[in-house]
Amino acid sequence: MNTQMINQVKQYVTQRAIFIVLILLIIGIAIADPNFLAFSTLRDILQQSSTRAIIALGAAFILVTGGVDLSAGRVVGLTAVVSASMLQIDEYANRFFPDLPQLWVGLPILVGITAGLFVGLVNGLIVAKLHVPPFIATLGTMVAVYGLNSIYFDTEPNQSQPIGGLRPDFTVIGSGYIDLGGGYSIPYIVLIAIAVALICWVIFNKTRLGKNMYAIGGNIQAAHVSGIHVARNLVALYAIAGALYGLGGVLEAARTGGATNNYGNMYELDAIAACVVGGVSTAGGIGTVPGVMAGVLIFGVINYGLTFIGVSPYWQLIIKGLIIVAAVAFDIRKYMAKK
Repeated sequence: MNTQMINQVKQYVTQRAIFIVLILLIIGIAIADPNFLAFSTLRDILQQSSTRAIIALGAAFILVTGGVDLSAGRVVGLTAVVSASMLQIDEYANRFFPDLPQLWVGLPILVGITAGLFVGLVNGLIVAKLHVPPFIATLGTMVAVYGLNSIYFDTEPNQSQPIGGLRPDFTVIGSGYIDLGGGYSIPYIVLIAIAVALICWVIFNKTRLGKNMYAIGGNIQAAHVSGIHVARNLVALYAIAGALYGLGGVLEAARTGGATNNYGNMYELDAIAACVVGGVSTAGGIGTVPGVMAGVLIFGVINYGLTFIGVSPYWQLIIKGLIIVAAVAFDIRKYMAKK
């Protein structure tokens, strides 16, 4: 009986390890400084983590199939620059397009998301049709997208100057909030991230595409034999991931009030790390939306919380690295146990 209870406890801890780590991390920081538990601190963490969560959800689609997408960060930079370049106020001295009329705010946003979707579509076609390994395919598009973005960013009259002076009706998406009264508020960008997470959860769990995604990641040969059109599904999944990167880039420009061609640099590694820490298997076939969101929050708490209590940024990098290695080791151990 005792052995059975111990096994049940181990199973419970294993299944919910990510959430336990998150809770312990919050408790530890709160003990060091109780002010960390203030509502304003939680709101700031969620606001800063929102774009990262959307990007990580995009990366999760690819990781579950057993692939990896290194182009995410550069797509974020491209879409941030493209959308911001069309949404500057008339009075700004160094407008990217001096003669461009004031557009409906939704149009540049859609252009940015579409640009991300297009890059994702290209990634999917290279992987699915040309059978190039995802690591190499997305490495190539990562470099190409950065070059394309830099050429666009360097055009006359901008010439690689940071894009600023963004319109208030755009920046409010990233910095505005719903006032709940009593000093409480919910940022719009957090609500957008929650909505995206819910949509992704539905795709993961309630659609044929989601079921096929898990099947491809679990055993691509078995997926072929069972009648799944693997190439078509991979193209669709990469396109969805690209659209999410595009949305993340647009929201990052709105949140920060500007953009440069270096926006999104290394975001793909943060996204992959959050997914892995959140339980997305590096071998493919395993991963959940709540796990990814928890992984993003863990890194959000680390970045914000450890800075909050005065921990050196260098120690923060060491802690993040150890957590990533531990998560991958734990994932491999579970995978080997199943074999």
